[in-house]
Amino acid sequence: MKISVSRLVLNYGSRVVVDGVSFEVPSGQMVSIVGPNGSGKSTLLRGMARLHKPHAGQVLLDGVDLRSMRSRQVARKLAILPQSPEAALDLTVRELAWRGRFPHQGPLQRPTQPDVEAVEFALAAADLRGLASRPLGSLSGGERQRAWIALALAQQPRVLLLDEPTSFLDIAHAAEVMNLVRRLNRDGLTVVTVLHDLILAARYSDRIIAVNNGSIAFDGSPRDVLQPATLEPVFGIPMTVIRDPETGLPIPLPKATCI
Repeated sequence: MKISVSRLVLNYGSRVVVDGVSFEVPSGQMVSIVGPNGSGKSTLLRGMARLHKPHAGQVLLDGVDLRSMRSRQVARKLAILPQSPEAALDLTVRELAWRGRFPHQGPLQRPTQPDVEAVEFALAAADLRGLASRPLGSLSGGERQRAWIALALAQQPRVLLLDEPTSFLDIAHAAEVMNLVRRLNRDGLTVVTVLHDLILAARYSDRIIAVNNGSIAFDGSPRDVLQPATLEPVFGIPMTVIRDPETGLPIPLPKATCI
């Protein structure tokens, strides 16, 4: 499913945070949104999920304005995982995943076989079947993040939005989460994720969009846009870019100025 952002303006009071942004994510593409702190990345993602009412512009799913759709309709097509999701830590992994079925159930409706199958698929896709009865509070950071992804997958969305899915994770757990997301993407899920880590963005994304001061600073494939000339104006520091010896993908690094 394609998601399109058209001349989107998002405000906090009188302050414009996202200023007339437009881009399109084709079905099955994985896009990373990068940029400095306070640049508008997370606000943009919330606007794409209809969690932040636009001052102007629109977001469309396959050409249909999100504002014309009911909340349940949106939740059946699009899922968002916020940066710091909250839930009772005594919920089990399976109980959390079942919450993803709410958009598909009517009031007082009992679980159906499609509900059961969707939850079991989500647990299997996130490699959590062996942890399904464990409470969230007993999980590692990477396991807990996978549990939240299982919740999103149980919605059976066509588009998945992720806000900093690797925050506070060590390198092994960050790779675990990104490998899962990329695998889901290659199975046909459209993914848009906000990332701080430019190396992860380069390795896992088809395309990178940089946001700075509420506007798009650059947009293109990792090989094309992750260059010092494009990165330095956005992040405000001298950068160098080396190449991964195995993949040839760019590895952006800040230049060491104290040596």
